[in-house]
Amino acid sequence: MRLLLTNDDGIDCLFLHRLIEALRSAGHETAVAAPRREQSWIGAAKSRHRPVHAAAIDKGLSCPTWSVDGTPSDCVAIALAHLLPEIGWARPDAVVSGINVGFNLSLGFILASGTIGGAWEGAVHGLPAVAFSQDLSLESFDAWHTSGHVPTPELAETLNQSAAQAARLLPALVTSSPADGFVVHNVNLPFPCTAASIVRRTVPARVQVAGLFGPADADGRHAFAFNRGEDRSPAAAPTDRAAVAAGYISHTVLDYTVLGSFTPPA
Repeated sequence: MRLLLTNDDGIDCLFLHRLIEALRSAGHETAVAAPRREQSWIGAAKSRHRPVHAAAIDKGLSCPTWSVDGTPSDCVAIALAHLLPEIGWARPDAVVSGINVGFNLSLGFILASGTIGGAWEGAVHGLPAVAFSQDLSLESFDAWHTSGHVPTPELAETLNQSAAQAARLLPALVTSSPADGFVVHNVNLPFPCTAASIVRRTVPARVQVAGLFGPADADGRHAFAFNRGEDRSPAAAPTDRAAVAAGYISHTVLDYTVLGSFTPPA
């Protein structure tokens, strides 16, 4: 397949690079348009009020690569309309976003995710769209950032396995996507992830996320303060959060046509 890749952690993110390597090893053609800087928690935002700069760049990925000074959605929209035609691609077979640094699980996080926003932009253009995210322990997440994005041996092994799992799963996800279906496949990989990790079909957990900002400082500024939220899911629901916590790969089908469904009253 011909695949357009993006992410929200930025063009230099190792998680993106490992996914590209795995996809190319599986025989797929790849092209990459990713944000110049991290764009986490940006959702499907577009840069409406300023021009967006895109430039070809060599990141050693052995495929056409562009750095875009915008959001993940900007990256995909600009690539589809202007960048891919430059290399002779009329249209990719799918848009793939990730692998994200951290999970994208539950209703409390999905709509805010820049990773899912990038995939959603592909779906808006009528393409199969898949978002991959990597769950991390709090300790691994902190170590990743405090080390300057150098993975621990455990994280490096999980990332290699997760990228291989993503490459294995992707063809079936793409072929199962309805034409012009407005569907995003949201795949969350557990920590640790292994070659034996099993996929579970899930629904988004009903997580309420409140208090993401701390109290004001002396200048009236509120600093971001992450929390995982409160899970209000029914006890028997096969949720994405429960699956990943149990060590499974979570696959949730985000079918946005459901938002427009209508049943006439009796």
